[in-house]
This record gives sequence, structure tokens and C-alpha cells, in this order.
Amino acid sequence: MIPQPVLNEWYPVAMTALVGPWPGRQTQLLGSDINVFFEGDAIVVRGAAGDLAVCLAYGHVWACPGTPAHKLFPIPEADQPGRRLVDCGVVRVKCSPLRAVENFLDIAHFPFVHTDVLGAEPHTEVGRYEVQIREDSDEVWATKVHFYQPQAAKSAAGGIVTEYMYRVAAPTAAVLYKTCPNNPDEWDVIGIFVQPLTEELCKVWPWMALFDDTTPQADLIQFQQMIFLQDRSILENQIPRLLPLDPGKEIPTQADMTSIAYRRWLKRKGLTYGAQMVAA
Repeated sequence: MIPQPVLNEWYPVAMTALVGPWPGRQTQLLGSDINVFFEGDAIVVRGAAGDLAVCLAYGHVWACPGTPAHKLFPIPEADQPGRRLVDCGVVRVKCSPLRAVENFLDIAHFPFVHTDVLGAEPHTEVGRYEVQIREDSDEVWATKVHFYQPQAAKSAAGGIVTEYMYRVAAPTAAVLYKTCPNNPDEWDVIGIFVQPLTEELCKVWPWMALFDDTTPQADLIQFQQMIFLQDRSILENQIPRLLPLDPGKEIPTQADMTSIAYRRWLKRKGLTYGAQMVAA
């Protein structure tokens, strides 16, 4: 049985621009079949038991299978003048949706998985950074993260030491704020919105809010897709397939502080869909 806190969360189920009339987009959410379609001027998400709660944000359709426990998390930069909003399509991944989010939070893999793009040897050390579970917003944040990157963004002309902030805004959604090559006073914003099809299968929807008026749209999407496709081969080979929430199965290092806080936060809230509760 799916825990009630899981049912009461918001999940991405489609890109708004790709929704059509019935039967619309046929997909899954938490193991159940759903249809996402236009009915008149409204977008409807319909499952076997009826219509789900729906909201539209950041170019995507979000659905809640239960009773929404809260409003969808805000991303204020989505409304900031001058930013370019980029929907980057979707990648289907054979892994726990929670694994997909945790991978997004991992800094140490940059030189080894995204070689000569987001990282490169010998720049492999992850320096000390700060992590906290913010009680006011009920989110996990990592700040003061610095890492050398040969190409921090598609628009970057060369290697720079990039500053990061990571934000877990929902159990299957995370937002990254990073040094903006085109505007040093602002942050580039990159999000991943993860749709849990089942406990071991998900769709990942990358999204960006950038200060970049010159790079062609197709190049921006291709760059982000390339990065996540490099991650997919790692994610699909992780064992155990579910994310362990109890200590003992996987041994963390100093670089894993964000992952530790994320797992603690999930366990505390009962958000265990896609998680392994007992070390084996």
C-alpha cells in the first residue's frame, strides 16, 4: 500500500505544450495508469478512480493522487524578467525516482561521469559545504558548494570554478542554482522534475531558467539531455535499485552530506515510495 504522505504530494505528469484532447498523454503515476488531456480549456488528469488534483507550473502539468498537503513549491526565478525558460524534454530511466533525485544532488561524480564538461581530473576534491533541512520551507538545501568545471554551461567559453546551491523542493523534485557565465550577479537555475511511474521506473523532466539570449534552443536542450543521458547508465546499474533510507547499506563520505540529509528528510516525512527501509 502506498503511504498517504506519498499520495498527497505533487508530481509532474506531462509537458503542458504536448497535451492534446482525449485520450491525450497516456502514462503512469505511482503504478497506476492515467490520462492527461484537454477537456475544453482545462487540463484533466484522469485515473481509474476518477480525476486527480491538477496544477500547471514551469511548463508542466502536475497531479496529486490524494489530497494535496500543500501548494506546489515556488520557483520565483520562473517569473523573473529576462530569463529564458527551457523545457528540456524527458528521459525515461529504469531506477527509483528517489535515486534520480539523489544523483542530481551528487557533486563528486562530475569528473568521472561528465568528464571535461562538468568536471575533470585532477580537480576531483569536493570541498566543505553547508547542508540544512530548512524547517520554514520544509526543504533540504546545500550551499557554499564550489567545483571546477571545464564547461559549466552551453554558453560558457572556458573552465571556471562554479558555485552551486542545491534545493530539494519536493521528494521527487530538485532545483540547482549555479554561477551564471553571462550574468555574474545572477544564478542559472536548473531543475529536475521526476515522475514516479513505479518504484523502480521513472521519467525525468529537466527544466532551465537561464540568462542566455544567444544559444539556439535546440543546443540548450541537447546539452542538458547529453548530461542526463550520461547519468542514466550509472543510475540503471545501481544496486540496490531502491534508495536505502537506513544506515548500513551504503557508506557515505564528506561529499555525501546532501544525500544524507535528503534520506533523513524522506524517512522523517514518510515519503518512502522508491525507498528501501531495512538494510539487507
